[in-house]
Amino acid sequence: MQEHERSVTERVMPDRFRSHAYLDVLDASPAEQLCLMRSAAIQNIHTAAERHYPKEACGLLLGQRADKGWYIDEGREVSNLNTERSADRFMLDPEAYRMVDRELRGTGREIIGIYHSHPDCPAKPSPSDLANAWDGFAYIIVSTCQGHATDTQCWTLNAKGNQFRTVTVRDWRAERGQSA
Repeated sequence: MQEHERSVTERVMPDRFRSHAYLDVLDASPAEQLCLMRSAAIQNIHTAAERHYPKEACGLLLGQRADKGWYIDEGREVSNLNTERSADRFMLDPEAYRMVDRELRGTGREIIGIYHSHPDCPAKPSPSDLANAWDGFAYIIVSTCQGHATDTQCWTLNAKGNQFRTVTVRDWRAERGQSA
C-alpha cells in the first residue's frame, strides 16, 4: 500500500477500531498458511468494493484449499442482504451461496472463503466478523476509502477459533507458474 493510501485509511479510521473489542479479535501471530490469488480475482473484488461504496460489498472466494493455504481463482460477488446497516455490516445471500455450491460440485473447485469491504475503515476484522466466521475459511477484507480500494488483507481463524490471524497474500502466478 502506498503511503498516501495508508494516511487516508488512518485518517478516516473510526475510533471503534482502536477499542479493546476490536483489538481483541486479532491474534498477533501470523497464520502459517498462504493465500494465493489470481490477479483477476482480486481485481473483481476491488471493483465490487468500489461500485458498492459507501455500502459493504460481499462475495464468495472460489478455488481450492491445500495444506499450505488457499488458491483463490475467483471472487464471486453476491448480494448483501443487510439493508439496515449495509454501511458497516454484511449478510451473504444464502440462496446465492447454495447456488454457487451446487454449481461447483464435481469441478474440483469449492467455496473456500468470503470477502467483504470496509467502507472508510481499515481492512481488519470486526467483532461482528468474528462472530460469523467459519473455521477453515479465508477472509479477504478490502478497505475502501473515499470510493477507492486502498488496502486488501486476508485473515483466518486461529486454532481456538477465538481470534483472526493475518494471512500472507501472494500472486497465484508466482507460486503456481500459471498465467493470471
